[in-house]
Amino acid sequence: MSLLRKAPLNLLRAFEAAGRTGAFSLAAAELELSPSAISHAIRKLENLIEIRLFQRSTREIKLTKEGEILFEHIQRGFNEMQQGLSLITADESRPLRLHTSPSFAHQWLLPRLGSFIRENPNIDLRLSASTDYARFEQDDFDLDIIYGEPSPSPYEKIPLAVEELTPLCSPLLADRLQKPEDLYAMTLIQCDVQLYQWKGWFQANDMKPPRHYGLRFDRSFMAIAAAVDGLGVVLESNLLAEREIASGRLVCPLVKSTSEIHYIGHYLVFPRHQHMHFALEVFKTWLLNELNLAQLR
Repeated sequence: MSLLRKAPLNLLRAFEAAGRTGAFSLAAAELELSPSAISHAIRKLENLIEIRLFQRSTREIKLTKEGEILFEHIQRGFNEMQQGLSLITADESRPLRLHTSPSFAHQWLLPRLGSFIRENPNIDLRLSASTDYARFEQDDFDLDIIYGEPSPSPYEKIPLAVEELTPLCSPLLADRLQKPEDLYAMTLIQCDVQLYQWKGWFQANDMKPPRHYGLRFDRSFMAIAAAVDGLGVVLESNLLAEREIASGRLVCPLVKSTSEIHYIGHYLVFPRHQHMHFALEVFKTWLLNELNLAQLR
């Protein structure tokens, strides 16, 4: 008798859930079982194949080397089954639910979304934007584009692009910015939720940060709009301000005479495999291709 015939699907499902979530209690909640039932199922699987799959302690469980190998293959198999089922069931009619940070949606995603819709007319895409993390456990969203390093979680995370922070202003104000020290006489626009702010930029350029900032916003798209209107100089990502820079509404007057800050600003986050929407891979591929094209320009 083959090992696959000896190991029932329910035991493999319990093992996959425990390996992915890293806890019997989380796996139990997901599969609507008790933690003891998950523990019993995994113990039975270990006895059937005569291999220890988890290292157990009073506080945590950890996959053994053999467990990691088995987990990778079983998870891949479940993913293939899920995609196959999605293709032949009504899953295709379920909308792909995307959650994203507001400024990324406003500045970068929405201007490009037309190409995704034209290429994938059969995918019903639903968007929601806020600074909160998406809730995958309640099945509210399929994927999330977040600003900043994601909190530790069992979810997959993909860094999207290396962004560059540089002082940006309208062409009219640029005439008054001949050297970095000219910034002290300018109105500086600050976004309070930004990972790197003016203080860090001044320090990176061996300059004393000013004590006063003329304008403060809690959204990058508002700070960028204020700079376009000539209200001051904004320290902002070249990715989020890409359209304004390309059109000439914003310029980078100090880019050749200062040190800029490079960082990964946004991440794509989604559950690893369980309940994966059939269109998630399609959107992920499109998103990464668009970002690569943007960085090549």
